[in-house]
Amino acid sequence: MFKLFRPVLYVCGILACVMAGLLLIPALYSWWVNDNELEAFFLASACVAVCGILMLAPGYTAPFSLNARQLYLLTSLSWLQLSFYSALPLVLVDHPLSFSDAVFEAVSGITTTGSTVLSQLNTLPPSILLWRSMLQWIGGFGVIGMAVSILPFLRVGGMRLFQTESSDWSDKSLPQFHDMARGLMAVYLGMTTLCALAYWLAGMNGFDAINHAMTTVSTGGYATDDSSMGRFNYGILWISTVFMLLGGMPFTLFIRFLTTRRLDMLKDQQVTAFLTIVLFLVAILTLQQVLAGNSDVLGVLTHTAFNIVSVITTTGFASQDYTQWGMFAVAMFFFVTFMGGCSGSTSGGMKIFRFQLSWLFLRDQMNKLVHPRGMFTVRYNGKAVSDDIMGSAVAFSFLFFLVLTFTTLALALTGLDFVTAFTGAATALANVGPGLGDMIGPAGNFAAVPESGKWILCFAMILGRLELLTVMVLLTPVFWKG
Repeated sequence: MFKLFRPVLYVCGILACVMAGLLLIPALYSWWVNDNELEAFFLASACVAVCGILMLAPGYTAPFSLNARQLYLLTSLSWLQLSFYSALPLVLVDHPLSFSDAVFEAVSGITTTGSTVLSQLNTLPPSILLWRSMLQWIGGFGVIGMAVSILPFLRVGGMRLFQTESSDWSDKSLPQFHDMARGLMAVYLGMTTLCALAYWLAGMNGFDAINHAMTTVSTGGYATDDSSMGRFNYGILWISTVFMLLGGMPFTLFIRFLTTRRLDMLKDQQVTAFLTIVLFLVAILTLQQVLAGNSDVLGVLTHTAFNIVSVITTTGFASQDYTQWGMFAVAMFFFVTFMGGCSGSTSGGMKIFRFQLSWLFLRDQMNKLVHPRGMFTVRYNGKAVSDDIMGSAVAFSFLFFLVLTFTTLALALTGLDFVTAFTGAATALANVGPGLGDMIGPAGNFAAVPESGKWILCFAMILGRLELLTVMVLLTPVFWKG
């Protein structure tokens, strides 16, 4: 058993030391603005560094390679440990959160969900607001890195559809895996910088621009004020809409375009479907609002596009309380909650490609009913879809709704009403942020959820962020018997 855990703990130790270094950034900012939180962040950094050193102490000198079982462990344990490390400063600050609230806020941040238990954000120390935004930015990069490197190997993620396994990069886009990682970081950092600059030029102050850029590109949704993005002008809302859309697309496509300088590298069946769905939903809801009597067409279009994109990319920003737009809008936002963006992006949800595969699978079955002896091949992006990819998509969809059912029941046992329990479970598994209802809707937060409910939601957020199967396989006897 130690042989199984030793290399995993070694990598976790490295990640802990990196996190300890990152905690020094808000510590330095706290010292710069003198908001009295320097000690909390410095102490948290020291504690995390000690944990990292203890995990590194046994060492690991053998050629470094991890098998599938170790990758499953590493993926789950790394996100779990980073969630607890991230919660430390929130417990140690001058106005500390309870342990449950701190873990909930940290898990929501690192998984880029965006649900929060905090209110009166504009009165919080700036270093805490910066740390929340950094958590989502770190989590967003971790998501795309995991999507294109680990999950394809584990036959979980959808990136295997798009030929972005590490073996494929050697002769198609970039020569080595390290180049791919550097490419991802360059695109992610560059996009964040452009977003911050655009926000600043459109009227945000520097602090808000940096924080909102990190939480926009990561499709996380943490804001620096309780009104979220509702306090900003239309220009800022459109900038946010564009960068949320970019954050919801496969980052590997951007790398391929920058590498080859060919526009055809941006062509992708998943992206086409994603943008088509967004345009259709925005048009339908805008038309419905105008026909309902709202004469401010530009305002309706702006808020509709912003909030639709925010929910479908699982960002969770809000410019208005869209639950007040009528039951048609509420129903639409509810179903959009499950969709998510593209595989290989920072967004959560079930991902567009799984809906596409389900449709292709359904069409294939219909063809076979009409022509029982016919030979049909399901093709995606011009390539035949293998049975294991199709099986993985079906397994994920079944598991998603099974876990949604049990999570809803568990939340209902804590005393929450059905709407809050159901939409809370859905928004946690899909990593969206706001649910529906007065308590956890876009105008509320999760502070009133019972402590037991917050722990259930934490588990659901991690499950959703890691594509369910990555964590669930650890709970099976066959994994530990191998």
